[in-house]
Amino acid sequence: MKKGSAYTVLYAAVLGIICAVALTAVDRFTDAKKVANAQAEEVQNILTVLGVPFDAEASSSDLLAVYESMVGEEEIEGLEFFVSEHPEAGKLRATRFHGPGLWGPIEGLICLEEDMRTIFAIAFYRHEETPGLGGEISSAGFQDQFRGKVIQGPSGDPGIHLVNDGADQINEIDAITGATMTSDKVEDMLSEIIERIVARSGSSGA
Repeated sequence: MKKGSAYTVLYAAVLGIICAVALTAVDRFTDAKKVANAQAEEVQNILTVLGVPFDAEASSSDLLAVYESMVGEEEIEGLEFFVSEHPEAGKLRATRFHGPGLWGPIEGLICLEEDMRTIFAIAFYRHEETPGLGGEISSAGFQDQFRGKVIQGPSGDPGIHLVNDGADQINEIDAITGATMTSDKVEDMLSEIIERIVARSGSSGA
């Protein structure tokens, strides 16, 4: 190998090592911030669905302080709930749900009023659904439909149904137009968590 070529190879190798070390250092330096941001996002979602007020510009530490002062945790036969006292709605309980969507996993929170039957709020905060179609599950217009709905139908069967021909039952929601598969998957994952809630809250006397 000629001297010039050897120098070029050595220079490229050293430069590559330096870049790799620098990137590793930056990644380790930002790890704590990434964890804090992820925790802040989760706390923000919990506070929102429970109706707990907070400053939208609050830092992660400030959000955590609000959470610790306003939200408790409760377990009912293996199902974890986040609990808060609402000034108008009384004691609220929220729990996570998740399931497969059309293009990836969907994650959310469902918050129930003190009777453990009436929905106070719902949030679909993580998904990969198509914008303008299935992605509408995270829109305020879709999520607001759940408020005041009951997680059991007139006959007592647990579940929320997404329908295309007008939601006129206490446990029915208007499905998203043009997103049948996403709507079906959302109904399935909600039915799963609702069945667990009904079974546990019914036996615990909540």
